[in-house]
Amino acid sequence: MEWDNARRCKQNTLSYHAFEDLSNVPPLVFLFLLKECYGYGTCKAIIKFRALQQQVYLALLHNPQAGPTTLIAHCLFVMHILELYYDGFSHLLLSALCRLPKAMLHDEDKSNAKVCAAKLFLDIIDGSVAHNDTIATKVAQVFDVQLCDIDNVMQVSFRKSSLEVETSKEVVEGYVSKLIELQSYMKAVDLLIHFSMHQSAMPLLQKMMEERQYKAAEKWATYLGKPTLCSLVQEYVDKKLPDLAYDVIKRNNLHQEFPELCYQHKESSLKKLAEKGVWEIAEARAKGNKQLLGYLVYLAMEAGYFEKVEELSDRYSLEGFLNFKEAETIPLNRHYLNLNELLVEDVVWVDEVNILRDAICYLKDCKVTGVDCEWKPIYEKGSPPSKVSIMQIASEKVVYIFDLITLYEVAPTVLDECLSLVLQSPRILKLGYNFQCDVKMLASSYKGMNCFKHFEMLLDIQNLFKEHTGGLSGLALKFLGSGLNKTRRNSNWEQRPLSQHQLEYAALDAAVLLHIFRHAGSQSPHGAPSDVHSKAEWKSHILAHVDSATPAKQGRLLTQ
Repeated sequence: MEWDNARRCKQNTLSYHAFEDLSNVPPLVFLFLLKECYGYGTCKAIIKFRALQQQVYLALLHNPQAGPTTLIAHCLFVMHILELYYDGFSHLLLSALCRLPKAMLHDEDKSNAKVCAAKLFLDIIDGSVAHNDTIATKVAQVFDVQLCDIDNVMQVSFRKSSLEVETSKEVVEGYVSKLIELQSYMKAVDLLIHFSMHQSAMPLLQKMMEERQYKAAEKWATYLGKPTLCSLVQEYVDKKLPDLAYDVIKRNNLHQEFPELCYQHKESSLKKLAEKGVWEIAEARAKGNKQLLGYLVYLAMEAGYFEKVEELSDRYSLEGFLNFKEAETIPLNRHYLNLNELLVEDVVWVDEVNILRDAICYLKDCKVTGVDCEWKPIYEKGSPPSKVSIMQIASEKVVYIFDLITLYEVAPTVLDECLSLVLQSPRILKLGYNFQCDVKMLASSYKGMNCFKHFEMLLDIQNLFKEHTGGLSGLALKFLGSGLNKTRRNSNWEQRPLSQHQLEYAALDAAVLLHIFRHAGSQSPHGAPSDVHSKAEWKSHILAHVDSATPAKQGRLLTQ
């Protein structure tokens, strides 16, 4: 509770009043006490508001004999004395009243409050009381003011002649028309629903659609019934707003009325997921539907994700699709980089100590390497983070892919010593892309490993460019003429063995760093693209030392 938080502040932040007996407390005194409570102390306004709201609620709860509903209604009548506070305090009192259990409110209290609230509602709409339209609507709803209550007040106070109308219905209709003119559509809809009125049903719906007041339109259509909701869905379709149309369908269970639209939405959702590379989620969303799974296979073929085509076709016995080898021969509309184009002669999988030692022996003599990491994506909220599964370190000719999970299990000490020779060597420049994320993940995945606690001579190549879009693939396209196929980015990197396509993807991500760096670094100051830093500038981005405990900080720059 915010009140307890306020009391624990070092300073005395909020005056603490206990309203033990409200039976003899006039509305003006009650409001004065609230203002004094709110004005005292140094808490933030939102904390004061919530604490005071709780105190008012408790005061009303413990004083049912005082007629809490009537007290709040009378307080709203004289709220204008609080000047700047009247709007916020009106909401405070109404929200506190709404929290009271209905069973504790006496009939006499509710009846008296209704009379007062009906009069207040009329005074607000004719301008006699300085409350806004939101409070007028809330008064009608919270005190359950009905047209008959307004009629009774009008008869007693002879309001008919002064307002020049005959019935309470006409008063409310006139007020609603004013709200519509002011484009306060949600308040107008709330009042029409509360008073069970159907004023200009379809024209009002159409007007709200034209003004893009979609929430108010849906609320109004829901009140009018299923036929109107169906009309609303069709309006959304005609205006090419399929997502809004489907939201209405889903919230109001109109799937049977719009089966084709529902299917189109599912296809659209699968396409968005496929574009993000979250194929496992897309497969789960298909829920075994052969037609949707077929569409997912088509998306995988279009993306060049051929092992996913084979995987889905085999798992669900999908017929009518090209087999995997045939699919590979389909010419794609785009060309992606491959290892041959980058002149990579070998990709070595490192999961044994002997191969690990050989790899480090080779890499420690390199002057520049490209470094990248992969881990299994997490799709469920609250799930523990994945460990980094593999680390790729590329030289000009060879890419080594280290199976960190296996090596850490079988030889953690050797792995630590070997990787330290490369990652912490001041003689080897390590290139990365957004590498601070990899640094953080490595440190959290393998907390006992010294090799991941700090890094020497790092250069994040995204810092070489003043402005760029498209990530690493975008840079490859810019400098090498072709981008990277990122469809396997979110695949399962913990499966063993990794597929050939996964190995190629991982190797490319590390190897391409060297080529982009070489192309960007070789640009002359006059011939370089405008977004590339000069040679002297990019050298200044090399970090001589990076501590994994604070990877977001720039670390210690290389001195020149």
